Amino acid sequence: MLSIENTFRRVIFLILIFCTFVQVFAVSTPDSPMFWNAPVFPQMFFTETVNGWLRAGNSKPYWVHSKEEIEESEQMAQNQISILLNNDILAYYGHPASRNMGILGRHTIEELDRMLTALAAEYEAVSGGRKIRKAFYLIYGTVWPEGEIGIINHNTLMRYIEYGMKNDILIFIDHQIGRFDPIESLSRMFPYLRYPNVHLALDPEWRTSRPMRELGHLTAEEIIRAQQVMENYLIANNIPGERMLVIHQFNHVMIRNRPQIRSDFHRVRLIHCADGIGTPDMKRTSYAFNAQATNMPIKAFKLFYNLGIPGAGFDNPLMTPRDVYELVPRPYIIMYQ
Repeated sequence: MLSIENTFRRVIFLILIFCTFVQVFAVSTPDSPMFWNAPVFPQMFFTETVNGWLRAGNSKPYWVHSKEEIEESEQMAQNQISILLNNDILAYYGHPASRNMGILGRHTIEELDRMLTALAAEYEAVSGGRKIRKAFYLIYGTVWPEGEIGIINHNTLMRYIEYGMKNDILIFIDHQIGRFDPIESLSRMFPYLRYPNVHLALDPEWRTSRPMRELGHLTAEEIIRAQQVMENYLIANNIPGERMLVIHQFNHVMIRNRPQIRSDFHRVRLIHCADGIGTPDMKRTSYAFNAQATNMPIKAFKLFYNLGIPGAGFDNPLMTPRDVYELVPRPYIIMYQ
């Protein structure tokens, strides 16, 4: 049972946090970056806001913090700081074992790293001061005929994860779902979350037993449930910090009841990615459709190289980094297949 003294401390701490929120909102207007009806991220969880909480807690004269209180405070702050607050993410997409599924399968890890570093420099030159974090975006579950799924070789995946940890590269692993339950498919990737550079993705296009003949879909309820079970796993396994969950979309049928989606989970950052090939005007139109989903405020954008594969689509011409950054809202994650 909490002592009266500890109860008093917690009450004071909550009052101070509430006052911080009131102060932030008091100076906000509907046209400013922070306002009452906005999603929690990215409006609230700026690094300076979190640091303000820590300064407020450390300056209170009412008591000396115990070791446990300090650790709890530091962990709470760390869990709220997002990679995306000061960085954009630039990723190469594909399957290591396939030259036809994206650029990631056409080069060694070291070659990809060098190429991505050069491309990141191009983006950073027009980023307006934001840094660029590199990422490898691997297809974890590949859809086969009749909706069956082929899972990436564990040792292959670990080579990318371990290289990423040594070289400051994020790893996204993407499940195409097929005919299987999306929550079970997502859960199969959970053990890799113990590696601090790993994030997850689901691709509704391939959630079907008839791949290449029909577009699959996810429902709003399934996307909310996916975030919840992912957050529960992080908490239950004492995995610190946030993790991203990317959902792809290039057609309205791919997400059902889209306005009902929540994106306010504390430990899971939902990313809404505009997929699909086309001319720059076509891609801008597709992105604008995704931008209408303001309940998923963090956007991503995917581009497609011409890899010379007969019958395969690609972007023509490929948009430049400046073109990408002129999208509204500006994407946080950019990936190249």
